[in-house]
Amino acid sequence: MQTQVVVVGGGPVGLFLACELAEYGVRTVVIEAQVAVSHRPKATTLHARTVQCLVRRGHLGGLLGARDPGTGGPASSSFHFAGIPGLVVSAPASEPEPILKCPQDELERLFEERARAAGARILRGYRVVEVRQTPGGVHVTAEGPSGRVSCAGDYLVGADGARSVVREQAGFTSRSYPATVSAMAGDVGLVEPDALRPGWHRTRRGWIVAKDAPEGTMRLRTLNCAGAYATRHQPLTLQELQREVSWIAGRDIAMTSPRWLSRFSDFSRLVDSYRAGRILLAGDAAHLHFPIGGQGLSTGLLDAVDLSWKLAFTVLGTAANTLLDTYDRERRPAAQRVIDNTRAQLALMRPDPALDPLRSLFAELLARGGESGVLGSMISAQDAVLPVRTTDASPWEGRFLHNVALTTREGRTDVIGLLRARRPLLLLFGGRGSSDLEQAAERYALLRVVHAAPIPELACEALLVRPDGYIAWAAPGGAGLSSTLTAFFGAGTTEGDLVKSASVGRIH
Repeated sequence: MQTQVVVVGGGPVGLFLACELAEYGVRTVVIEAQVAVSHRPKATTLHARTVQCLVRRGHLGGLLGARDPGTGGPASSSFHFAGIPGLVVSAPASEPEPILKCPQDELERLFEERARAAGARILRGYRVVEVRQTPGGVHVTAEGPSGRVSCAGDYLVGADGARSVVREQAGFTSRSYPATVSAMAGDVGLVEPDALRPGWHRTRRGWIVAKDAPEGTMRLRTLNCAGAYATRHQPLTLQELQREVSWIAGRDIAMTSPRWLSRFSDFSRLVDSYRAGRILLAGDAAHLHFPIGGQGLSTGLLDAVDLSWKLAFTVLGTAANTLLDTYDRERRPAAQRVIDNTRAQLALMRPDPALDPLRSLFAELLARGGESGVLGSMISAQDAVLPVRTTDASPWEGRFLHNVALTTREGRTDVIGLLRARRPLLLLFGGRGSSDLEQAAERYALLRVVHAAPIPELACEALLVRPDGYIAWAAPGGAGLSSTLTAFFGAGTTEGDLVKSASVGRIH
């Protein structure tokens, strides 16, 4: 097979990326070892910034509750920090609810359906055995139901999880943090249903997190801070899980009907670079952390949000040569921040009596709301500010543009509605230099120019908004619009140039 982008890994990150690339018109092939979407319990939380980005791409329809933008105050949801309740995660009133609870397998099915509809080819049941990079492209060999297949492309994205074959074969180096705790998970039936109630249970020996599961079972997670088990790579048995839960609880808790038993730990890893030539990594293939705070799925999807438009524009010839390099510069620090905050939360969760005063202090601060703003923004990735290009950049550059209502020449709309076209957006608010800015944008057919009435809370004359919702440039401010457009999109692309490539016709 000959394609433009090969995506290895058909989990939520790989399928979302394939969906986005295909809708841009990029020929995309996904290679996935599983023959179907797994029903195994995995992540269920999408945090605010991820929800906001996905909505701007036209996803999550039907999963989010209806809100009337601009009415009432900010939306908020209750969460936890290091197992301590009281964390409040908020989002502006014009944005969707800040936390979406949705099983990962449901998201995967939605992304796969949309990816196929957009023209992506998804090969299920094929396991990658070789990854090779040449100066002009990449070659992937996989084995599956019909034997061995070979796929050549311009670029390869490894979204194949923590045990990434792409990462290993492409020679990515990484920094790792060794495992210090042992954790178990599984769905079980309790012989005595009242032996353990749903919730977070902390004892002097560790933690048990219990949640009601389908068919009258209980979904359990344990945390034992005594150290990493030597057997952590071996299959988990019901007897081991029962023994662990009973030991932490300090009483016998009998179980039956085990399902989805597994082990995990706080082993963490971050690759030294997300890019090696024509090979890029995303999701757990690039970063791994202790699963506290429900940040793993969101972090991986934000990788794909950042990468998708940059890779699409690069493949289609509408990007500057250095645009793909910004993927690593923007997403690797974000992953490091997640690794750091999960390690901090784990430190608070260790059952050391000496930490009781610190836990009490955090509980008091969260109860009073004193730390919810800082911690809530961190957990939900709403505190993310992207690196700026110049020292004299506008204060708006690198910040996320929240949804605001806009009155344009074509009528009323909002930021979410405008960004669903997946194109960079130049908003002109009627400043004295609007005509000059519009003239500078003329050689970029990919750029959508919108004249809008001034917005008092924005207090700027113009904004250049990236397809992912972040502000690339603002006026008044530092560098000129022309230099910013060149840095992102090269010398420019006219409508005639776009028509030459049939695939680019999807960029509308």
